[in-house]
Amino acid sequence: MDEIEIPPHFLCPISLQLMRDPVTISTGITYDRDSIEKWLFSCKHKACPVTKQVLHDSDLTPNHTLRRLIQAWCTLNASHGIERISTPKPPIDKTQIAKLLKGAKKFPEMQLKCLKRLKSITLEGERNRSCLEAAGAVEFLVSIIKSYDSTLLEVESNEGSEYIKASDEALSILYHIKVSESCLKSIISNDHEFVESVVQILKNGNYKSRAYATMLLKDIFEVADPIQLISVTPEFFAEIVRTLSDQISKQASKAALKLLVELCPWGRNRIKAVEGGAMFVLIELLLETSDKRACELALIVLDQLCGCAEGRAEFLKHGAGLAIVSKKIFRVSHVVSDRAVRILSSICRFSATSRVLQEMLQVGVVAKLCLVLQLDSSHKTKEKAREILKLHSRVWRNPSCIPSNLLCSYPSS
Repeated sequence: MDEIEIPPHFLCPISLQLMRDPVTISTGITYDRDSIEKWLFSCKHKACPVTKQVLHDSDLTPNHTLRRLIQAWCTLNASHGIERISTPKPPIDKTQIAKLLKGAKKFPEMQLKCLKRLKSITLEGERNRSCLEAAGAVEFLVSIIKSYDSTLLEVESNEGSEYIKASDEALSILYHIKVSESCLKSIISNDHEFVESVVQILKNGNYKSRAYATMLLKDIFEVADPIQLISVTPEFFAEIVRTLSDQISKQASKAALKLLVELCPWGRNRIKAVEGGAMFVLIELLLETSDKRACELALIVLDQLCGCAEGRAEFLKHGAGLAIVSKKIFRVSHVVSDRAVRILSSICRFSATSRVLQEMLQVGVVAKLCLVLQLDSSHKTKEKAREILKLHSRVWRNPSCIPSNLLCSYPSS
């Protein structure tokens, strides 16, 4: 395909690739369906990519004439290795989905067939996902998840056929629809049982279902009200921590970390997270991972948890807590360095027993704080490091454990 020049008007203005399903928007510009659907429905853009005009509707009109020209051009150039583009299937509309859902609600034995069809519709394109939400598919899927339907459904995967619970498949489809913020708010506000149902899947589901449950809960609690954030149960925290501990997938782990970041500042959630085992799991995660974003999120949560006495006590129970937090300074990012110094500040101000102060000296925390004063750090981080060193100068100043090149930066009392 590189050997022959493609007519410019056959190329999508977004992807710059040959259009397979050209559609025209209200500004008169034609794009490939996949590209413009991602632009409008996934990226939530409201303007035409070429003209920058605001779009008052997202209607996509198939450009049959251009498609036929592209197909004819492909046929003429088949000898150059260009494959003919097949005629695309017409996109599904809201009426068809509503009819499918009505049949499944009226005849329960049709539910499994309906789930299979909904999954294929979801995977066919961005526009279909918006149609599914508008047609009421979200409410249908929520009802199946709440029923915790254990009926087995045969589904195709990369490894071949497998059998999964109807409720697990409904959860997978719901996650892939990428439900709008307003719809997510409606679910959590009007249906208090739904979150509990998803927690049960977290507790009893397979690894794949638990991953989808975690990622969906992350999306839900990002738009939740303060009352809903405060009222999260201890069981919820225990299951999120277990998901993090099991390391189901990188995506699920980051979703679990983001959930903890979102929830911990509210009410007694820090204590619930600590009681759920979060502190130990977070420190173990820091010991094992080299992923920058995972380290940043873990340090943010640790900083939040060290804001309560229970959190600091659990932090100090872990033999590697002080060492790994200190080690991460200057090794990952400015965010990690700032949060690590904040954690050390919390420990030094509120939990600094003589044993803790000696451990900080032995594992290199004091030397690292001196280094913070010498190297490129934010003003606030340097001030915190200076405060810590001044606070315990009677114990730490002039010890043999601090190299002379760092000891010279130790602040005077």
